[in-house]
Amino acid sequence: MKTRMFTVFLLGSALTAGTVSAQPGIGETVKIYAAAVVKTPLTAIAADYEKTTGNAVTLVFDTAGATAQRFRADPQAAVLITTVPLIRDAESTGALRDGTSTLLGSTVAGVAVPPRSAKPDVSSPEKLKAALLAAKRIAVSDPARGATVGTHFMKVIEALGVKDEVLRKTTFASDGIATMRLVVEEGVDIGVSQSSEILQANRDAMAGPFPPEFALATDFSLWHRNNMSPAVKEFVAVLTGPAGRGKLAAEGVMPPGAR
Repeated sequence: MKTRMFTVFLLGSALTAGTVSAQPGIGETVKIYAAAVVKTPLTAIAADYEKTTGNAVTLVFDTAGATAQRFRADPQAAVLITTVPLIRDAESTGALRDGTSTLLGSTVAGVAVPPRSAKPDVSSPEKLKAALLAAKRIAVSDPARGATVGTHFMKVIEALGVKDEVLRKTTFASDGIATMRLVVEEGVDIGVSQSSEILQANRDAMAGPFPPEFALATDFSLWHRNNMSPAVKEFVAVLTGPAGRGKLAAEGVMPPGAR
């Protein structure tokens, strides 16, 4: 009888308990490092892949920057999913070599609030500023850990002239998943995250995207080595095929060319 093991690591929870490796009775293990923006659809795609192939999948989620670093440090890693600029930079410096990247889709930065609460208007810089000043608690992914939205948010509050006031009430979460947990489960007034992370946490939490003056669209790609195993090749085909892209789009990762 085939044995199947599916492991998902979330920073700050399972990761703190140590590394767990999938050891299937037969087949291969495909280890994937991915930015948290694709957590929900990638978890579902991996589960379907395991059922149909008998191979196992290990998923490690983190910020875009930390994901890229940890992938490069792990010789067992097979697939990397992170931002296009990070992949391009790593290829240009030789940190990633002899591989192929495929564009998966895009997300935009957005503002989240606790579900069923009143949604502030964030459609202009002035209204975004007012919403940030009115909030008692704010959460965003930590820019020091390579968070794309967190880094952008620091620039936004600097441009709005409210950096000091906002930082005094801001919690830096480990990633976008943790940001949304603070909003949905602990009632933090405002969370700033990728739109896909907001939708995957709770669709009613979306207050809106950043105003056009501060809009942030981020492209994400999949990268794998050219000498990949048959199991990795099969998984990449599933993820980048119509069914895989459909699951990504349904969870807020817009297909290439959609925006």
